[in-house]
Amino acid sequence: MSPVKPRISTFPMGPLETNGYLVHLGGAAVAVDPGGMPRPLLQYAEKNGLALTHILITHLHFDHIYGAAALAEATGAPVLASAADAFLMETELGRGGAFGFPKVTPFSYQPVEEGELELGAIACRALATPGHTPGSLSFHFPQAGAVIVGDLLFHRSIGRTDFPGGDLDALRRSVVQKIFTLPDDTVVYPGHGPETTVGSEKLNNPYFTEFSL
Repeated sequence: MSPVKPRISTFPMGPLETNGYLVHLGGAAVAVDPGGMPRPLLQYAEKNGLALTHILITHLHFDHIYGAAALAEATGAPVLASAADAFLMETELGRGGAFGFPKVTPFSYQPVEEGELELGAIACRALATPGHTPGSLSFHFPQAGAVIVGDLLFHRSIGRTDFPGGDLDALRRSVVQKIFTLPDDTVVYPGHGPETTVGSEKLNNPYFTEFSL
């Protein structure tokens, strides 16, 4: 009998329809990037008998954290994010207010670096994938054959690097060294837009033509 794999449910949230995710196995769940008010995510968790244990943040841009404070308050789950992005919370890109969007409700978080995360039954490794921001993290869930990458990599595209702290060369290295080294059938869940796979992006993403053989 094949082992039970975590399921990943997607919730487009907030003014930029940021992809929020719920990774769940048995009765435990982990949220990633709650980019808007988390009512749909909370309703899904209640309907399916899920207890939220952690809230993971790929990077501290406002559209990925709008719902972090409300979700942490509703569940008691700790928020985990990279301290390398802390400076963004002193800017409109982190605290909100940019482009006429509302401000982010302040929240506290536990700093996390690259390495295995203690998330109970859900195996997860945080990958340091700077480029879109200095502290951008990707979260690899090997049991699910999936990686959640925030705004690092999209279907046939990559994240912006013209914001403060962005670095195109660093982003390309992150993708090649941390994401493209995962199995080709690994599903890539981005911060916006449809999911893709590592193998598909190696062959077809125009920003990485050296993989088009």
